[in-house]
Amino acid sequence: MAKKNFVEKMFDDIAPTYDKLNHILSLNVDKSWRRKAVKRICETQPNHALDIACGTGDFAIALAQAGVPKVTGVDISEGMLKVGREKVKALGLDIDMKVEDSECMSYADNTFDAISVAFGVRNFEHLQLGLNEMNRVLRPGALVCIVELSVPSNPILLWGYKLYFLHVLPFIGGLISGNREAYKYLPNSVLHFPKPEKVCEMLRLAGFERVEAKAFTFGLCRMFTGVKK
Repeated sequence: MAKKNFVEKMFDDIAPTYDKLNHILSLNVDKSWRRKAVKRICETQPNHALDIACGTGDFAIALAQAGVPKVTGVDISEGMLKVGREKVKALGLDIDMKVEDSECMSYADNTFDAISVAFGVRNFEHLQLGLNEMNRVLRPGALVCIVELSVPSNPILLWGYKLYFLHVLPFIGGLISGNREAYKYLPNSVLHFPKPEKVCEMLRLAGFERVEAKAFTFGLCRMFTGVKK
């Protein structure tokens, strides 16, 4: 099974419990990382932002609540989008959420004023293709902001990280969601994600300039930003 199909099915399966588990397993630290990324995007005053791999919509909702006039969310998993649409409706927000393949989107060139991806690029089957596609649909001078889990470089932190993410997380995630394999895949996808310098190189190759990588919480998360030439 291609990674894309596996990821789609996996997220469809865990969608009903995803939000609850996400905040429990991250000890709610993910919320502070998201706030920093939203602030960075809002500094550019976008009129229309695209949230890629939007999942259940937390980041798209945060952008809309921060005052971005128009927000669109796309994801490969209809199950995740269904949960997201319900949240958006309950909050009375107007966010268009639809199924799209992030590596080959239906939008025209130069459509969006900003792109965000929160904890989703490590699930791309072809990361470079996905970054190229982000560049294509962004207007010149617009910002891409990617937030992704990463591996700490400190040996002691790394030991604790592996203990938690490779053993505790799959147990708790499997217990609550009923899908232990999904919560084995998720930490492994972080461990095998390219190093920060490689991600920056790939962003430049995709056509972004002023590329930066910023570490949060001792390197447990990183925010990558770049501007389309």
